[in-house]
Amino acid sequence: MMFTGFETFDVATESSTVHGRTRGSGPAVLLLHGIPETHLMWHRVAPRLAERFSVVVTDLRGSGDSGRPPSTADHGPYSMREIAAEQVKVMAALGHRRFAVIGHDRGSRCAYRMALDHPAVVTRLGVLDIIPTGEVFRGEMGGGFWVWSFLAAPEPVPEQLISGAPDTLVDHMLDSWSSTPGVFSPELRDAYRAPFHDPRAVHAICEEYRAAASRDREHDETDRGYRKIECPTLVLWGETGGIAGDGADPLRIWRNWWENVTGESVPCGHFLPEEAPDRTTELLLRFLTA
Repeated sequence: MMFTGFETFDVATESSTVHGRTRGSGPAVLLLHGIPETHLMWHRVAPRLAERFSVVVTDLRGSGDSGRPPSTADHGPYSMREIAAEQVKVMAALGHRRFAVIGHDRGSRCAYRMALDHPAVVTRLGVLDIIPTGEVFRGEMGGGFWVWSFLAAPEPVPEQLISGAPDTLVDHMLDSWSSTPGVFSPELRDAYRAPFHDPRAVHAICEEYRAAASRDREHDETDRGYRKIECPTLVLWGETGGIAGDGADPLRIWRNWWENVTGESVPCGHFLPEEAPDRTTELLLRFLTA
């Protein structure tokens, strides 16, 4: 019932498959999720955007019902460069050669890498409650993000620890990063927990964080100061979310990457599309129709 009228798809890619849903007409908008969620996190926003846009919501590689291809010693298949390129191909397969992309958390990291690597494709960029990965490793985020070091630890340490209590990990993320009690229904909570019971999914998620600490960090450092994001960009963050909680100034940090950036805080925690769907939708519609 969350995505009434949406068509479900599974698009084959060179190494895997990408699962998602689509509905609407008009300019295309791709919505990307974060951890520990799936595309379901957009259930309060996507239907309203679909009244004016061709909306696509997907599960990122390794998450939800998308494929979990093998990794490599350098974690390359789970770098945001590879994940972004895969999403671009999926959008092309759906008939969308140019589109706006809005991401939350890990999805934002995919989205801004997509804008950097595929400037002719991305028309507008929205990033929710993050700063660039390279800036995180420069110390801009403070010391509160244990998940970065835990999930990036050498195999099989995090994989085996998570296998002992997967629901505990997911519930801790949902509850400690949000500021809205009861925002996650039992059905949603179960859906977010489910992939963490799959050892292949857990390994893929850990590989994504290992790639963040290596490949993604290197890509950001190479681009920082030399290559700018070219499209209009919106930065949103929760008043008590991961960015604000560490006292950072998101707009100052993002302006290291381009000047055409606007943004503001939203009265919620980390999960803007679920904790503050009305305000988030209002700001996204204003940005996408400007």
